[in-house]
Amino acid sequence: MLHRHPFLSLVTLAYLAFVGWVTLTPGSDAPTQSDLVLRVLARLQRYDQLEWLTYDRAEYLANIALFVPVGLFLLLLFGTRFWWVALFAAVAMTSSIETVQKVIPGRVSDERDIAANTLGAVIGVVVGLLLTLPATLRRWAAEDDRRRARELAGR
Repeated sequence: MLHRHPFLSLVTLAYLAFVGWVTLTPGSDAPTQSDLVLRVLARLQRYDQLEWLTYDRAEYLANIALFVPVGLFLLLLFGTRFWWVALFAAVAMTSSIETVQKVIPGRVSDERDIAANTLGAVIGVVVGLLLTLPATLRRWAAEDDRRRARELAGR
């Protein structure tokens, strides 16, 4: 897997390192706790259409968005035939992150984060399946053609 897709593997590892940095940094140093985030959120809430966007909702949506690439990258690494492995790996990863966060100062482990992260990973896997569908259909057609050719040669 890693030797067949070295660039994809490198990009995936870099993104997973970024996810680790965002999710496992102690609370006081976390990039999500910046004053900039609060200022941007306050600015967005000035619009009537976005007044529903509270900090908790923005954090939930950010958790979903953070894990969409995780699901996509893991699907591309494992392949479409093993989409369930990519999904299982993403769920295991988010569960591990939430477990580790229990011992990190300033971090709070929350079941809603597991749900949001899993939803993001599912979206990423589904997007990946949709993007690779034409290639998958071509591969299946080629496999059918080879099987038919073997059957005809065996007659």
